[in-house]
Amino acid sequence: MRSVRALGAAIALVMLAAGCGGGDDDSPSAGGNEGARVTVQAGNGAVTIEGTPKRIVSLSPTHTETLFAIGAGPQVVAADAYSTYPANAPKTKLSGFKPNAEAIIGYKPDLVVLSDDMDGIVKALEKVKIPVLLEPAATGLDDAYDEITDLGRATGRAEQAAKVTGDMRASVQATVTAAAKDKDKGLSYYHELDNQLHTVTSKTFIGQVYGLFGLRNIADDADKASGGYPQLSREHLLKQDPDLIFLSDTKCCGQNTAALGKRPGWSDLKALKKQGVVELDDDIASRWGPRLPEFVKAIGDAVQKVSAGR
Repeated sequence: MRSVRALGAAIALVMLAAGCGGGDDDSPSAGGNEGARVTVQAGNGAVTIEGTPKRIVSLSPTHTETLFAIGAGPQVVAADAYSTYPANAPKTKLSGFKPNAEAIIGYKPDLVVLSDDMDGIVKALEKVKIPVLLEPAATGLDDAYDEITDLGRATGRAEQAAKVTGDMRASVQATVTAAAKDKDKGLSYYHELDNQLHTVTSKTFIGQVYGLFGLRNIADDADKASGGYPQLSREHLLKQDPDLIFLSDTKCCGQNTAALGKRPGWSDLKALKKQGVVELDDDIASRWGPRLPEFVKAIGDAVQKVSAGR
């Protein structure tokens, strides 16, 4: 999630706010469809793009990462305020949560990419004939790969996008395979979104990633009407005593292993006693783009480490 940071609750929107390097060839023609007229099936329907976009505005941190990963970085003229990666992304004050059509139009884009249609921004931009590609928060791994493919086709970077998704699939599979022997150990986990104990359930994108390792989510039986993002009670968490605790609030909330140890009752948890606390990068753990394999690797390494110590 700031991917995530579908992520529909308010806490998920915060998560979403919160890449890899492109190929060696940064020319649009490297994608194989330079100047071609393409139609992409996106969240806002069939979007037709005439020629290769030269002035792209990205209102999604995940999509900004993707654009740079597939070599379309030089085509991006503006990115939203939360597009923190890569460092050379043209971050601006534009917001994907409170989009300003006039401000976006001021960059004279020939393609706008976003993950949420907030305040009717899609229609506002389409009204002035600006192509808009709505690629919502992924609900599964296949969605994540498909969106990268869409962006590749839309930007003349189809070949690079295929390589990125291929590398992602291979890396994820390798990590899961390496931890396969530990899949049936019955390990439980808690994924922390913030220090108010908001978390995710198995039905979210993030939860599905953990599901690759056969982990049991302690939040699943606590989700009532929160859309997959419940807030746990301290009592519930302490009673569940998870084997693994993953912190995706190290940046936003300054949380780490030492901070957990100071919380009432937490020092007795198995995860703290057996080095089962994993300090994640908030952004990597919430976005569904090219750096997803890094998140998967962090989980796989933790599973192997804790399993070995049981």
